[in-house]
Amino acid sequence: MTATLERLPLLVRDWITGFFPEPVRWLVSGLLAIVAILAVFGLYFAYLTLAERKFLGRFQNRPGPNRTGPFGLLQPFADAVKALTKEDIVPQAADKLLHFLAPCLVVAFGLISFAVIPFGRYLIPVDLDAAVLYFFAAGVSSELALFMAGWASHNKYSMISAMRALAQLISYELPLLLAVVPVIMLSGTLSTSKIVVAQGGWTFGIIPHWNVLTPWGFAGFFIFMIAAVAETNRSPFDLPEAESELIAGHLTEYSGFKYALFFMAEYFGMSALCGLGVTLFLGGWQAPIDILQVVPSYVWFMVKLSCVIFCLMWVRATLLRLRIDQLTRLAWKFLVPLGLINLGNAAFWHLSADWSGPLQIVRWAISAAVIVIPFVLIGRTLSSGLAPRTYRYAT
Repeated sequence: MTATLERLPLLVRDWITGFFPEPVRWLVSGLLAIVAILAVFGLYFAYLTLAERKFLGRFQNRPGPNRTGPFGLLQPFADAVKALTKEDIVPQAADKLLHFLAPCLVVAFGLISFAVIPFGRYLIPVDLDAAVLYFFAAGVSSELALFMAGWASHNKYSMISAMRALAQLISYELPLLLAVVPVIMLSGTLSTSKIVVAQGGWTFGIIPHWNVLTPWGFAGFFIFMIAAVAETNRSPFDLPEAESELIAGHLTEYSGFKYALFFMAEYFGMSALCGLGVTLFLGGWQAPIDILQVVPSYVWFMVKLSCVIFCLMWVRATLLRLRIDQLTRLAWKFLVPLGLINLGNAAFWHLSADWSGPLQIVRWAISAAVIVIPFVLIGRTLSSGLAPRTYRYAT
């Protein structure tokens, strides 16, 4: 029964492709993977928005959406109808073609990132040897779409915000990559599926061999998630849409369904980055305990993904928006140095892999100290320069 549930998506795929002749089955299989990603993550996006609004409501001591459908469960569909029926207003001086293409491209780049994420033991749309490189190449492409949105709007506020969004994305790409390099270095592969397999196994059947449960892996996961929040423009890093300064940022001249596409792309990007974080640091589809392998692997992946996304929602409800100088300083003076130090820490962890017995305790102590001491020292130095600004006025 467990094996049947594990292979159920493949059995359904093989059953459908069996109705087609052999020469076109590969094409039908690819189309089915695309449809599955669109259906699953389209629905997942819809109810993520509802879950976030519910969570934020509880954090802020209010009920959240509860009118449309039982317990508000139909609210995402009501929002979709509203977005589809709202008037699409395009500025007269805007570049009509680029104004239309920008939201389409940003959604497309977010969707193609899912292609290399292993959702289960047998569920990976495209198993590339250079999957991690592909993922970041697809993610970087979204920057072009954001700049296109600001430039095509022919609005100075949109243009300024697009430039600030690019500065933020470029700043946090470096710590994001530095957090990923140790995983690639220790697993010896760029394939996401092989990285998950490298984290397989348990000690005493209860302690999984996930990267996050090592000093270098915990530090890498910490850096990765902070950079991921900044890459998706979510609070407290939502400066490109700081309404008190730049109205709605690069979305100022967008309305109706085009605006909804940018909103959808944000959640697709967040889900893709969190999925990559689960893959690299949290064991991917691996079960947390040996005896729980009876649960299908894709269920474990979605549970981990949902837990990580819930933590991001919690952060959004808790922290205030940073200033632009605080944001860039955090990236270049804190995360980048820690990422470089963690890279050396991962090298030490690899070279000391043959240590055994009491030396294992020494290994853990050294690896933890390499991270904790610079974290405290750099953090104190950085926080000393983040005091409230003193404003002086001419008399």
